[in-house]
Amino acid sequence: MTQSIKINPLGFREYDARWIYKKDINAEGITDLGKGLGTQIKKHTKKENPKVIVGHDYRSYSEEIKTALKNGLISTGCFIEDIGLSLSPMVYYAQFKLEADAVAMITASHNENGWTGVKMGIQKGLTHAPEEMTELKELTLSKNFSKGVGKEIQIKDFNEIYKNDLINKNKINKKIKTVVACGNGTAGIFAPDILRGIGCEVIELDCNLNWNFPKYNPNPEDLKMLHEISKSVKENNADIGFGFDGDGDRVGVIDNEGNEIFSDKIGLLIARNLSKLHQNSKFIVDVKSTGLYSSDEILKINNCKTIYWKTGHSHIKRKVNKEKALAGFEKSGHFFFNKPLGYGYDDGINSAIKICHLLVNENKKMSDLIKQIPKTYQTPTMAPYCSDKEKYEVVQDLIKKIEIFKKEKIKIDNQEIKDILTVNGVRFSFEDGSWGLIRASSNKPSLVIVTESPSSDERKLKIFNFIDDLLQKTKKVGEYDQKI
Repeated sequence: MTQSIKINPLGFREYDARWIYKKDINAEGITDLGKGLGTQIKKHTKKENPKVIVGHDYRSYSEEIKTALKNGLISTGCFIEDIGLSLSPMVYYAQFKLEADAVAMITASHNENGWTGVKMGIQKGLTHAPEEMTELKELTLSKNFSKGVGKEIQIKDFNEIYKNDLINKNKINKKIKTVVACGNGTAGIFAPDILRGIGCEVIELDCNLNWNFPKYNPNPEDLKMLHEISKSVKENNADIGFGFDGDGDRVGVIDNEGNEIFSDKIGLLIARNLSKLHQNSKFIVDVKSTGLYSSDEILKINNCKTIYWKTGHSHIKRKVNKEKALAGFEKSGHFFFNKPLGYGYDDGINSAIKICHLLVNENKKMSDLIKQIPKTYQTPTMAPYCSDKEKYEVVQDLIKKIEIFKKEKIKIDNQEIKDILTVNGVRFSFEDGSWGLIRASSNKPSLVIVTESPSSDERKLKIFNFIDDLLQKTKKVGEYDQKI
């Protein structure tokens, strides 16, 4: 008996696709997604048999999903090159190395076990933007599929090619003692080898693969993961700790004293370092990132400009590409290095390598480098539940409320709102440089809340309380994943 096709339309997100497997999508639904994607790739490349790189992460059901997706792609005429168990950046790299027309990576990144998804891209180094996701959704749900005769081949040992590419270009001449934490995600079979290969001494933490993520989700914004790394750094007297997410495109950083350093501040250190060699450059940062980029003296001296843009790896990648920026940084730990430093896509391991080079070049401890940046008080990224159907509407209503606060000069902790940025949710800034952010999550039924103050921890908290009070009054927001 033929299984009926199941696809929850809400799984088509802003720049990738994510579902809870079998509850929101089944294998037949995944095959239809493959047919939709194959049709889209043919339309954009104008090729009868476009070459598509496919890889998968280490979840119990990812290979099953990959097979279903490939069946759909092949039915449209795509030629598949399957590189096996992969990280997302390994798939992106393969598109350049193997000169392919598109990529499809089966991963739900750091989402809990049970989730699945696909990160897709056609133009090299970029992933789907909202317009392409809308087109893919329409093609898939309308079943308006192209037909063709495709095929597949398995590319053996591509993981070694990817590893060696990063190792050979990045040798360091000073031994850095590094804690490498992977949360039992797929990065566990890549990150330790690569960092050892460039010359680091590596202490492994949760690098064995276990799709149940028994200790914590592999998410470098997860406080549990960061606390475990911090403990290991202190116990081992390490120089630095790195935490990688489930599909290896993000990194979190702990300094030599065990302090959690949010990735936006690591990005600022890297930007400062790069600005000396690449004057007049542009940097792109997401709206969750520290306000320090706009006022940084070193970036100003080197005539470098920072643009705040939409959160999300696809948005930042595209903005880096469009603006011909040197690099892009997201608070979540996605870093993007454009030519001549990289191909423009996000690779958590390459980001960790850049941080190792920073430590070698500056010949200082990470704790001392961080002290060179003005102190600010930041919250972690917090995600209160809000349904996919309501989250964008909730944010639009809150934008209107915050605009009234600004217009009527209503003070929060004796500060007036001076600027409002609505490129992605609402980021509202105060006279002293403090700010708060409310936006809808791109890949989960939740909102995203961040606050920062250069003045005091108390002001950071008061801005959060102001936001939380607005959220509670909507009656449409549930529990936070983590909360200050």
